[in-house]
Amino acid sequence: MSENRLLVLDGHSLAFRAFFSRPPENFRTTTGVYTNAVHGFLSMLLTMIRKEKPTHIGAAFDLSRHSFRTDIYPDYKGGRSDTPEEFIGQVELIQRFLDALKIKWLTMDNVEADDILATLATKGENRGMKVLVSSGDRDTFQLVDENITVLYPGRTISQTSRMTPEAVKEKYDVWPAQYPEIAALVGEKADNLPGVPLVGDKIAAGWINEYGSLEEILARREEIKGKRGENLRAHVEDVKRNRQLNQLRRDLHLPVTLADLEWTGFDEAAVDAICEELEFKEMRRQIFSQLGKRTAKGATASAIDKVPAGTDTGAAGTGEETGVESPLATEAYGYGVEPNPVIHQLERDFSPADFSKWLEVGSGEETSTDSTKARAEKGPAFGVWAVGRIGVTSPHIDWLLLAKRPEEAVLVSPEILSPEAENTLKDFFADESKTKVVYDAKALRHALRAYGWELGKNFQDANLLDYLVDPDKPRVKFASVTDRLLGWSIDEKPSAVGKINEQMTFDLGLDDATAAEALPLPQTLINQAKYALALVYMIPILEEKLYYNQVNHLLDLEIPLSYLLERMESVGIAIDRAVLENFDKELESEVEKTQQAAYNAIGREVNLSSPKQLQDVLFNQLQLPPTRKLKTGYTTDAKALEELALYNPHPFLEALLYFRDRIKLLQIVRNLEEKIAADGRIHTTFGQTVASTGRLSSIDPNLQNIPARTQDGSRIREAFAAEPPFENLMTADYSQIEMRIMAHLSEDEGLIAAFNSGEDLHRSVAALVYGIDPKDVTPTQRSHVKATSYGLAYGLSAFGLAGQLRIPQKEAKHLMETYFSRFGQVRDYLEHIVNQARRVGYTETMWGRRRYLPDLRSSNRQVAENARRAALNAPIQGSAADLMKHAMLKVEAALREAKLKSRMLLQVHDELIFEVAPREEETLTGLVTEAMTTVVTLKVPLEVSVGVGANWRKAAH
Repeated sequence: MSENRLLVLDGHSLAFRAFFSRPPENFRTTTGVYTNAVHGFLSMLLTMIRKEKPTHIGAAFDLSRHSFRTDIYPDYKGGRSDTPEEFIGQVELIQRFLDALKIKWLTMDNVEADDILATLATKGENRGMKVLVSSGDRDTFQLVDENITVLYPGRTISQTSRMTPEAVKEKYDVWPAQYPEIAALVGEKADNLPGVPLVGDKIAAGWINEYGSLEEILARREEIKGKRGENLRAHVEDVKRNRQLNQLRRDLHLPVTLADLEWTGFDEAAVDAICEELEFKEMRRQIFSQLGKRTAKGATASAIDKVPAGTDTGAAGTGEETGVESPLATEAYGYGVEPNPVIHQLERDFSPADFSKWLEVGSGEETSTDSTKARAEKGPAFGVWAVGRIGVTSPHIDWLLLAKRPEEAVLVSPEILSPEAENTLKDFFADESKTKVVYDAKALRHALRAYGWELGKNFQDANLLDYLVDPDKPRVKFASVTDRLLGWSIDEKPSAVGKINEQMTFDLGLDDATAAEALPLPQTLINQAKYALALVYMIPILEEKLYYNQVNHLLDLEIPLSYLLERMESVGIAIDRAVLENFDKELESEVEKTQQAAYNAIGREVNLSSPKQLQDVLFNQLQLPPTRKLKTGYTTDAKALEELALYNPHPFLEALLYFRDRIKLLQIVRNLEEKIAADGRIHTTFGQTVASTGRLSSIDPNLQNIPARTQDGSRIREAFAAEPPFENLMTADYSQIEMRIMAHLSEDEGLIAAFNSGEDLHRSVAALVYGIDPKDVTPTQRSHVKATSYGLAYGLSAFGLAGQLRIPQKEAKHLMETYFSRFGQVRDYLEHIVNQARRVGYTETMWGRRRYLPDLRSSNRQVAENARRAALNAPIQGSAADLMKHAMLKVEAALREAKLKSRMLLQVHDELIFEVAPREEETLTGLVTEAMTTVVTLKVPLEVSVGVGANWRKAAH
């Protein structure tokens, strides 16, 4: 590369872009230092160095908010919000990093960074350099010409627009030199520069093209008709001021020369030191991998530069043919650099023989850490992404995407595979020498088994790892995971095509003549290939986080559990359809009667499901006291109406609330009816990575929402039955598990004594709270203390307790204070949980499961209070969840060891449900009780209640 290329960076602009590109809580050192802006800035810088190959680099930062522009217009950049607390100090860290990288950075009094950039760009151009200006400030567009290009950041930090003269003209319909004239007319909100009302970019450009210049527009402003003309005449001084302020200075006397900006490498020791300080293990690897080899002129040695045009780089893309490392391995590994995979289609452009060879070549994977080295010993990693109905219910795979580094994927349609290809896939999934990286291994195993394929044990479940690293992060949409972990904003636009083999065709199910035409792959399948590739690239990141957060040991619990849950899902539970159908009819009749009762109460028919119509009835016709005000009127949610009915009873309210209750129950019953499979059983899906506390959830259908300890709930449970040859169902339920864990963790002597007494826990606790004999405790006192005990474990406030018990808040506060006076160690423990979580940023269960709660430090009182309640709840409920999971595995192991035919079917809340084989009831009862009560030793005994019956209702205890 012969020409000199100058890259100049707008430091503050890029730092802010980087800060908002990724959540601060994901980038924080163990000492509490936020580093998200630093990490993002470096990612952008590395990408620009790799792509642009500059010989000279410089950066400019604003010294303060004061400049010659604020002298002209004091309100310039006024009204900006305060700097985010997490951002403070990160600019200085960026500047230290630039020092370590030996990149000059500048600040100057009384000017802005843009003026420094403009001066450097002008000097570079005058010296015959090609200049690149990286800035998010559109004022820099005025610098653009045939030698100066602005790299303008897009929606994400991985997206950059090259603003050449033609690009500026295309976007704004004026050449770069006149862009400031558009900005003068339109104004700049970010700089607090008001423009001409009703005048946007298009109108401004139209005026400039019609009149030739801003000066001419102002001179002939009387000719412009309409409201816009009036506005222009009223804001002439604003326009003139804007134009004065947006003109960049290009003549500053800088303390450096262009020779000072020549970049020849970095200080390895300094980079090592700051990376260690900021805990940037992967970033250090990227810096040394990408910048470690320099040419004489200082540009990065690029493998692409050394490969002749048209050279085949091989299927694996490892760069071995050229003797250098492929840049793709570094590029795709870097945060924010989205891949563009080559996609082969098995049985079309890719034969089974090609596929076998592709699987054997490897994935070009690098290893640098203990976790990735351990994984590398298991063989190359392949991402596996399945499209279709993936799970226990009627599984079907439409498309299977396999991917490997650097950016290759194979598209498989199971419906058109030859026997040879089927066997290759079967061997691949079973092959323990190859690591399969998947997303939800449990669901995938169900789908693969439908095709006779078994997923071997050498796999990594990215969904499970991501959940263990931080259970509160969103992962419903995989695109949000790739964006968060890799910075890949995978484009869902259907018009995009992507990079595919030229000879590839895609069968859209059309006739032969049409299908024979070369059609590009639909964007949705290209995205699926990117997802498969993302799995390969995110797994070392997740493994590193898993080890760093010290939660890797939880895999020893969660992976065996996933196999158990898979078996439970496959087995399902038998349903007596007639029970549900009869209850359905009863509920439907009750709904109709209740609906009519509501109509009779107000003398007319209304839509009882319409908030608008209910507002009219309640607050206009009935003149009831208004509830909480929303944008759409007064709220009619359940909580508000229950409170309204408590203090303002009315037949309509009574009917309405009962109507809602019956409708909700009817929906539950009908959903269960719809989910009965062909085998007469319901096969729920257990969510292992949903609840932040670690509890299992249940969907399709949700068995957790069946009412507990109510007549209605019992009616539904009656439908869950044993199926021959099994004789009965057995339930095993932990008694007061969360209270027992709270007693254990708090080590409160009074609470421990209450448990060890063997008497009714809540009566014993109430006796201590009220200072009376247990036999004198009233039912109301017992229920109040019970609510207080459980409420504490859920972070319930006095206000919340008052609402739950329907007592004055003052009385609830007194009850809590009295409770804490009797159980002081409980109070101390709860305070310790919150204080420790606020200090270290997370809570932990007894088994080390973490929940990160950065909002504990929020300046928003409501947000911080919600985080506080979560902090109180997570260790207790999370420990109960972990205990149940360990118990499930211990019970399952005992069943296998005893060679019983009885089997575990469901886990709901703190309860396990079993199907009991003939002559095994007594053995099963003893085995389950023993396993569940000895799974862990607490300072209070674990108690399990067991019941047996023909159905779930009769097995109640």
